[in-house]
Amino acid sequence: MTKREPLTSEEISAIVDSFEPIDVEEMEMIARLSPGQRIFRMLEKSEAICADLGNKLMEEFPELPLSEINMKVLRSLTPVRMGKNYTEPAYYGWLC
Repeated sequence: MTKREPLTSEEISAIVDSFEPIDVEEMEMIARLSPGQRIFRMLEKSEAICADLGNKLMEEFPELPLSEINMKVLRSLTPVRMGKNYTEPAYYGWLC
């Protein structure tokens, strides 16, 4: 096993610069929440993402019933494993 050297501050800065900017006010507000409130907030955001994707799919496929749209949303958000191969969810590009 090789021994790793600690990163220098310049290397850390180079890594962090590639991250998306963080909303400091949002992070401070989340830090003040209780663990239960944090989970509830996470579930609210997850539900909003599902609703947005469903609305987008309804615009793209107006002929499909709501049950089919919901199945497409589930397919988009659920990883599928088939044998040894992993498949990308449908509409993966919209989630990124």
